[in-house]
Amino acid sequence: MKLNKILPLIIENDELHAKWLNTLSLMENTGARKISACEDPLTVTYIILKHAAEEHRHAFYLKKQIEKAGANACPTYEPAYLLAPAQSRYYLNQLDIDVCRYLKKELGLSGKELRFAAYLLVTYAIEVRADELYPVYQEALENAGSKVNVKSIILEEEGHLEEMISQLKSFSENWREHAEKALELEARLFSDWTKALITELTL
Repeated sequence: MKLNKILPLIIENDELHAKWLNTLSLMENTGARKISACEDPLTVTYIILKHAAEEHRHAFYLKKQIEKAGANACPTYEPAYLLAPAQSRYYLNQLDIDVCRYLKKELGLSGKELRFAAYLLVTYAIEVRADELYPVYQEALENAGSKVNVKSIILEEEGHLEEMISQLKSFSENWREHAEKALELEARLFSDWTKALITELTL
């Protein structure tokens, strides 16, 4: 079952919707912390700082949207306040591990170079996914007449994807080949995450 089928069922249940928003907030926050972790203290760029700041803001914005979902707030990222908590935490961390393994094997990277290359590929794959997920979610929200809105996130994620492609072009002439591998690794993990959501919702 695809997200456009799952999301209306989540949105119509206030408690599930709050947990969904909190889960998205967790994932945005995880991404922001990973971006910050790859920063070089001397050579960090404007784009990386901007990207980390915007991902943190997305995490905060999604938390605020929980109030509009009509349910009690999810105060933390503890499992009781998330959907598919184990898979939601595993998803981005495992993608980072898988991409690092690929870069070590194919390009022999290590240290600072490995961290930066992994940042580029992992973030690219996540931005491609975000460009798919958030518009589908926004459409489901509008169809349900929900007060929740993620249009501002959609606009920023589109800008992030353009920035990542620009950085990837500077990183390697073969950036498309590496980017496709990152998308392949992400697709498998996203499929597992979606299956975990379905299992939890007993659909």
